[in-house]
Amino acid sequence: MTQSFESVYQENRGQQSAESVRSGLEKGAPPNTETALNGVSSLKGAMKIMDVDAIILESPQDYAAPSNHEEANGVKYCLLLKITTDAGITGWSDVETAPHVAAAAMNAPATGMNMMEGIRELLIGEDPLNITRIWDKIFYGTIYYGRRGVAMQLLSGIDIALHDIFGKAINQPLYRLLGGAQRKRIRAYASTLFRPTPDDMKQACEHYLKLGFRAIKFGWGGFGVNRKRDCALVEAARKTVGTDVTLMVDAGWRMNSGPQDVIERLRDIEAYDIYWYEDFLPPDNYEGYARVKESGTSIRLAAGEQEATSSGFRSLIEQGRIDIIQPDLSRCGGLTEFRRIVYEAERASVDICPHAWLTDLLTSASLHVNACLKRSLFLEYNVSASPMLRDIIQTPIALEEDGTLAVPEGPGLGVEINEDAVKHYRVSE
Repeated sequence: MTQSFESVYQENRGQQSAESVRSGLEKGAPPNTETALNGVSSLKGAMKIMDVDAIILESPQDYAAPSNHEEANGVKYCLLLKITTDAGITGWSDVETAPHVAAAAMNAPATGMNMMEGIRELLIGEDPLNITRIWDKIFYGTIYYGRRGVAMQLLSGIDIALHDIFGKAINQPLYRLLGGAQRKRIRAYASTLFRPTPDDMKQACEHYLKLGFRAIKFGWGGFGVNRKRDCALVEAARKTVGTDVTLMVDAGWRMNSGPQDVIERLRDIEAYDIYWYEDFLPPDNYEGYARVKESGTSIRLAAGEQEATSSGFRSLIEQGRIDIIQPDLSRCGGLTEFRRIVYEAERASVDICPHAWLTDLLTSASLHVNACLKRSLFLEYNVSASPMLRDIIQTPIALEEDGTLAVPEGPGLGVEINEDAVKHYRVSE
């Protein structure tokens, strides 16, 4: 994936005019991606970014751990990014971040220093097909307050939205820009929170099995408070789903455990055939991850949803010695940085399973990269009950009967936005 992905941007970026884009969309899809990209590279002029909108959505429901077997509501606030161009093409993404903080960074004024700029000011007038140029411009243009955190998360979302524009410009799905799909369906896992009692866990598992999931991950909630109860919750899940369904545990690093505490909990649940144990220590505690790995546990260790950049993942892999990295495309640096992260993982023979717990925009982007990986494990599917996260998607991604998700075939991300619903949930400015 890395070589094909790189060649797209090095050979073809920044060559297509707004007029040619409109003409191409009117004529329909080109016969193949190679033809489309050759057409892009042979044209003069440039499309321009006209506006970047950081949209804060608010759910009518609060985010809290489940009090019984029913589903949690999901996030209270959500950030969407909308990039519009003079060609009439719009790119979208969602970003898992602190939306109000991100909106402030997006809309801050220019300083003239090119090191602590408002991010919108760095984008206006740029050619959206110049994706790697824009990535560098934002990274260095925010470096005094960026490199990680909210600036990197905004950069990640912008990068996804620019890829959405690129795919729409040539009328091709995103996976073709990434080098082509090795698979068209990805096995999904229901990503949910721990319920408070074993009986609640049983009822929740029965619900996910009825929906068609063949893999389930429980995390956070009340897990980590009482060791015996933790074991009982995991035992109830395994007894309910049987031996043919994959179970994962997201311990939630806020439970304030040290490496030895983690090792003891892993020994408690090893008998229940847990596929991976996730985010069990604070994200920068690489030495702690390594100590847990040295314990010889048979359960795979997973982490990285809060990590960013290839250098960050290199440290997590080399120092933390984990088995599965979990870059979130809306936080790790977007698709541009993801290809570098793939290289780090493949070099170290570490598996990749993208974190994706937001709307179907992030689900779609994660499906496209899963389609192109040499080895794909799962796609995280957010099953939270939030109407906000569902309503804004015009074309929701649905679970197939075999427990997989189909990679979208529409142009760009392949997801259409319900802008009326966006207006409904948007926080008034």
